[in-house]
Parts: sequence; C-alpha cells; structure tokens
Amino acid sequence: MNVLQELEQIVLDGDVDALQDKIQKLQAANDYDALYNVANLLIEYGFIGQADEIFSQLMQVFPDEAQLKIDRAAALLELGEEDEALLLLTDVSPDEEEYVQALLAQADYYQMLGLAETALSKVREAATLAPHEPVIQLAQAELLLESGRYSEAVRIYEKLHETTEEIAGVRLSSRLAEAYSAGAAYEEAIPFYEALLDKEANPEELFGLGLAYYQTARYSEAVTRLEQLLEMDPDYFSAYMLAGQSYAQQNEDDKALELFRKGIERDEFDKELQLAAGKSALKLQMPQQAEEHLKEALVLDPEYIDALVTLASVYEKQEEDEALIDLLTYSEVDQLEIPLLHAFLAYAYERVEDYEKAYEMYFKAYDGMNEDAAFLDQYARFLLEEGKRDEALSIIQQLVRIAPHEEEWTAFIAQSEEEG
Repeated sequence: MNVLQELEQIVLDGDVDALQDKIQKLQAANDYDALYNVANLLIEYGFIGQADEIFSQLMQVFPDEAQLKIDRAAALLELGEEDEALLLLTDVSPDEEEYVQALLAQADYYQMLGLAETALSKVREAATLAPHEPVIQLAQAELLLESGRYSEAVRIYEKLHETTEEIAGVRLSSRLAEAYSAGAAYEEAIPFYEALLDKEANPEELFGLGLAYYQTARYSEAVTRLEQLLEMDPDYFSAYMLAGQSYAQQNEDDKALELFRKGIERDEFDKELQLAAGKSALKLQMPQQAEEHLKEALVLDPEYIDALVTLASVYEKQEEDEALIDLLTYSEVDQLEIPLLHAFLAYAYERVEDYEKAYEMYFKAYDGMNEDAAFLDQYARFLLEEGKRDEALSIIQQLVRIAPHEEEWTAFIAQSEEEG
C-alpha cells in the first residue's frame, strides 16, 4: 500500500490523530509531492481546512508556483475566504501556463458573488487564449444560461453537441433541453428531452418534457409523462398541478380535480393546489366542495387574492350575502383596492338593505369598473332607487358610451335632456 492509499484508508476510518501524524511525518521528510497529493485527497473527502494548511505550507517553499496559488485559492473559496483567494488568483500572470486556469477560477469567484457579467468576461478572456478548449466553451455556455441569455447559450451547446454528448459530467442534451425550455422554445426542447428519456427516465427531465408538451398544447402527451413521473416520485408536487391543468385543457375536469386532490393528499399546505381544486369543482357544479378548497387556500394564505376573488364570486353568484360580507370585511378589502370585490360588497349590502354602505362600495368600485356594462347598469338602478338622479345620469351616460344599443338608457338620457 503506497502513502496515498494508506492516507485514504485513514481518512475513510475517520482517524483524525493518525491522519495528522502521517501528515507531520511527510512534512518532516520534506516530501512535497506526497504532501501535494495528500492535500488534493483531503479536498476530495471534504477536509478543506486541512488541505489549505498543506497548500499554505507548500507555498512557503514554492512561493511562485502558479498551480499552488490556484489550488489554494479554490480551497479558500470553499472556506469563505474570498478576498484572499482573489489575491492569489490575480497574482498569476498572463505569461504563465496556468493563467487560463486562473481566469476560470476567477470566473467561479465572481459567479459565486452574483456578478455574472464579470464572470463571463473572465471566461471569454480564457476562450480567446484557448479557443478550442471544450471545457472553456462549456463554462461560457453555463454562465450564459444562468444569466438568462438562452439563445447565446444554445449556440455554444449545439456546437459542442456536434462532437460529444458529455463534458466534465455535463450532458449537453440535458442542457439544450433546459436552455430551449427556459427561452420558451418548447418545440425545439422536446426532441432533446425525448432522447434523454429514451436512455434513462429521471424526474426533472420527465417534468421538463411534460411542461414542453403542455406549452405546445400536446396535453395528452403531457399527462402521460407527468403520470409516469408521479409513479416514480409521488412527492413531485409540481407534477400534480401541471397534470391537472393538462386534463383541464382537455375539458376533463373530473380527472383534473382528482389529480389536484391527490396532490393535496401528499401536501395539504399547497395553496395553489387548493385553489386549482376549488376552480375545478366549480366547473363541475360542485359549489360546496369548491368552497371547502377555497377556504382552505385562504387559511394557508389569508392574502391569497386569486382564492379570495374566486370564493367571493361563489358567494356573489349564490347571493350568500352575509358570508360574502364576512369574507371581504375580514379580508380588509378596502385596503386591497380590488374594484371587483368592492362591487361584490356593493351588491351584497344593497341586497341586505344597508344602502349607506352599498353607496360607499359602488363609489369605490366605479373607477376600476367603469367599462363593465353590467356593473354600470346595476349602479345606475341603485342610484335611481336612492333618489340620486343626477349621479345616476352621469353613470348612464358612461354606460351608453360603451353600450350604445341599450335602448332603456338612451331613452332615459333623451328624456332627461328634454326635461333639462
């Protein structure tokens, strides 16, 4: 057993004292090559701090060794010592053989800080120095993908894919599928997803293909792939939503509701699934079940506007005025500034004969509802009932502007002008 194998066994055994003793013996023997290999072994097994100590000691002996600067900088980045790492990397001069490697390490540093453009500039500089190096081209494509420049990333991935399927553990077909999908080029993404899944099915790519099918209106194919995914991983919650939506697009609302409810069984705290189930139940003429799901969504998030509006619409349609008033008063609808909800409250207050509050809510709803003929009609009738003829006339004039064939109201305006 050589020194490296012996040390690897010590690391696997977790014998820290024996590890430290062995390192000290190598240091005493000035066995620098072995120490360098040991440092890389320690990094491989996650002993970053110990590896950094060895790199630091080696740099005292070889202060101008560029590779040591790069290796220690990588260790320091792992340890959160970014500034010291950058100093080492920038100390590698352009005339050194390792300069391209240092540029790539700097790109990793800037990428980690969220400075994508600076990282990209470092990779591009490396690419000019080594234009035919696939790993550098891949690094450039990866940064472009991460920064949302999908078409640029695709061009590089496509060129690399012409000669190989995998670089540095990255499957180019997978990246092309991801980049095309991220750029909403779903048709182009589909063949890559299908090719990947023909070799091996995995949840992320099954979902990606399901989404691509959904976005291209191939709903039955989306369902097939998403249900395959759920058989593989029943806790892949996004698949329940997308599969249900795919059924809904085919007007199979009963199957959509079933999928949404299956998702809720796995995660009862998913407010979006609760809302989707509520909407499906409404389409199936199941208002009680819809109400249950919508209420649950609002328990999970009292400010969930879509659920609030949907439930309020249920109450308004059924004229459950007390429930509607309680819902919207509890939700502080005045602060939400949603005209439709103000209109619902106006109708409810009018039906329960609280005309003062009804008037207030009609007024608040008007600015956002002044293109809605049905609202304007009801508002006008309310104002006339309340004896507010001049205000009603203004509303009726607006109604006639957007619905000029409303004979009752055009006649009302003509009569008002005659009485003038």
